Amino acid sequence: MILITTPGKVGSEAARLLAERGEAVRVLARDPAKAAGLSQVGVDVAEGDLNVPASIDAAMRDVTSVVLVSPAVPAQELNVVDSAARADVAHVVKITSKASADSPIARQRGQAEIESGLIASGLEYTLLRSNFYMQNLLMLASAISRTGRFGSSAGAGQVGFIDARDVAAVAAEIASSPDPHIGRTYLLTGPEMLSYAGVAATLTTVLGRSVAFDERTVEEDKQAMMSVGVPEPTAAMNAHAVSLIAEGEAAWLSDDVPAILGRQARTFQQFITDHMAAFS
Repeated sequence: MILITTPGKVGSEAARLLAERGEAVRVLARDPAKAAGLSQVGVDVAEGDLNVPASIDAAMRDVTSVVLVSPAVPAQELNVVDSAARADVAHVVKITSKASADSPIARQRGQAEIESGLIASGLEYTLLRSNFYMQNLLMLASAISRTGRFGSSAGAGQVGFIDARDVAAVAAEIASSPDPHIGRTYLLTGPEMLSYAGVAATLTTVLGRSVAFDERTVEEDKQAMMSVGVPEPTAAMNAHAVSLIAEGEAAWLSDDVPAILGRQARTFQQFITDHMAAFS
């Protein structure tokens, strides 16, 4: 049995892919009703909370491999690590991003704490370090569809965007056949780097109408995120993280996705084509 800790954009897709392969897969969900679609494709949905160790222990029954994916809250993910150690789980695939104990970004400090705890646990592990998700741009889709423009504090910085579906595919591949990947850290990106002006140009091409990019301040970025429902502390952290793109924070590419999957990672143009309805 493979346990996936949350049914978010990566976890849900990984669960679906594993079920399609005939793997026994279980998803831990705080609200099982929100994961009902996974039940319909053969995924075992277990009710549980990452803040409640007993519920994690119950979901860990008969589990041999864990895909650890959550909002990078150290206490929650380390609860999963501790439960996996108690259950003698053979392998943990940790979905992560840039991790740095001295980063100004709380999420990156949290990832470093989680990774350190996982390594110290003695469990076999693989780290999947992803660049910026293409799906994060769906927050801008409403503004783009209404106004034909969007803004960001990323400036002219380049990003090796990655489609979350490809992260899920890599996680599923490794969780089902972990031996060649034990102790490895993989860097997950798409096949190209784009600035936000390049994002606008791709949107213009795919949508067949002009889309413009406006540079804005970190505070303007935060306010824009809050206007679509992102809580203030998260919006502040995300806006700060986006502003670091201008300093080269996300200007990196890797061939790890095609090396593991035997196919190219999705391009940004392919992502936009697949999400035409949102941007239109």
